[in-house]
Amino acid sequence: MAVVAVVGAQWGDEGKGHIIDILAARAATVVRYGGGNNAGHTVVNRHGTFKLNLVPAGIFEPNTMNIVGNGTVVNPKHFIGELDGLIARGIVVENLRISDRAHVVMPYHVEQDRLDELLRGDAKIGTTGRGIGPAYADKTARSGVRVGDLRDAVVLRRVLTPIVATKNKLFADFYNAPTYDLDTLVAEYAAYGQRLAPYIGDIYGVVQAALAAKTPMLLEGAQGVMLDIDHGTYPFVTSSMPGIAGACQGAGIAPRALDHVMGVYKAFTSRVGSGPFPSEVEGATAEALRQMGKPWAEVGTTTGRLRRVGWFDAVASRYAAQLNGIDRLALTKLDVLDELSEIKICVGYRLDGQLIDHPPTYADEYDRVEPIYETLPGWLAPTDGVRRWQDLPVNARAYVERVAQLVGAEVSMVSIGPGHDQIIEVLPVL
Repeated sequence: MAVVAVVGAQWGDEGKGHIIDILAARAATVVRYGGGNNAGHTVVNRHGTFKLNLVPAGIFEPNTMNIVGNGTVVNPKHFIGELDGLIARGIVVENLRISDRAHVVMPYHVEQDRLDELLRGDAKIGTTGRGIGPAYADKTARSGVRVGDLRDAVVLRRVLTPIVATKNKLFADFYNAPTYDLDTLVAEYAAYGQRLAPYIGDIYGVVQAALAAKTPMLLEGAQGVMLDIDHGTYPFVTSSMPGIAGACQGAGIAPRALDHVMGVYKAFTSRVGSGPFPSEVEGATAEALRQMGKPWAEVGTTTGRLRRVGWFDAVASRYAAQLNGIDRLALTKLDVLDELSEIKICVGYRLDGQLIDHPPTYADEYDRVEPIYETLPGWLAPTDGVRRWQDLPVNARAYVERVAQLVGAEVSMVSIGPGHDQIIEVLPVL
C-alpha cells in the first residue's frame, strides 16, 4: 500500500491533473482535499480532453473511488454542471462521494468576492471571482452552510435564516447592493441537495476503511504551495492550504499515514493574476514559454486569463519542498523548452544587496528582489516522442537532474506533452 499526496509546488497550474490521471489507474481511492471551482485541472486521456474544477481527476477510472473531501468548498450549481458534462460524454460517475462536511459556496459569496475586488481598486488580489475566499471566511467564522445541510430543506432554512439576515445587512448597509431572499435560496439549494443526495455522505468511514485495507490512495491537491494562505506570497494567495497540512486536514487522515509527497513542478514557472513573481520574463522568451495557439498554451483553465511566465524558480521550489516534505518530483512540460538554446534557473535571491535563501515575507520585499540565474545549455531537439529516460537528450536529462538537485527530491515522472502516454516514469510511487 502507498498513500501519496500530489501537491502543486509552485503557483498552481503545474499539471497536477495530468499526473493524477496517470496515477489514478493504480489507486483504489482519490481524495480531492481542498479548494473549489477556482482551480482547474486539464486531463487528456482515452476519453478525450476534459477541464475539471472540483470533480477528482480519478473519475475516469471506474474501479477508483473518488472523494470530494471536507476541506473543499463546493458550488453545487457548478458541480452539477460538471457532473452533467461528464455524463453527457459517457463517463460513469457512480464512483463519486462528497463529504457532508464540505462547505457550500453561496451566491452571496460570489457577489461579495466581486465587490471586494472592486473596492480594492489598484490593490486588487486578482481572485478568480468564484466566491472561494468569502466561503472559506464564513467557514472559519462558523457561519457557513455545509453540503450535508442541503439534503433537508428544514435544516437548510434553520441554518440559512441567521446567515441571510446578517448578509443582507452587510450588503444593504456596507456594499449598497441588492439583498437576498431566504425562501428563494432555500428552494434553489434544497433542489441542488436532492440532485446531489446520492453522492453526499460521511466520508470519514470510507477513507478510514481504505487506509485499513492498505489499498493505494492519492490525495489530489489544487493550486500550489506558493499560494498557501500562511506560506505563500500573501496577500496574493488563495484562501486555503494547498500543501500537505491541507491534505491531511481536508481528507481526514493522519500525517503519519502518508508514504510519499509528490511535488508537481512545471519545467518553467507560471502564475495567473497579481502578485510577486521574481523570475518572470517578457518578450520573445515569454512567447516561447506560453506556446500560444497550441492546446496546452499557458492560459488559465478556470479563468481563461493569460498566464505570466518565467524561468524555473529553485528558491521558491525548494521552499515548497521543505515545507511539505516533498520526496518525489514530477516535472511537467519539459517539451516546451525543446527549442531554447539556453535555459535559465533562478538559483538565488538578492534582497537589498544581501543574498537570501528563501522567499521573503512581505510583498514589497519581493518587489526589491533580484533573481540570481544559472544558465544551462538547451538541447534543441524534440522530446515529445521520447518514452524512456535514457532516450532523452543528454542536456534535457542534465536539466531535470539539476532541478531535482536544487529542489531536494528524487525525479519520479517527467511529462513531455499533454497526452496520457507522454509521461516518462523514472521512479514509481504507486
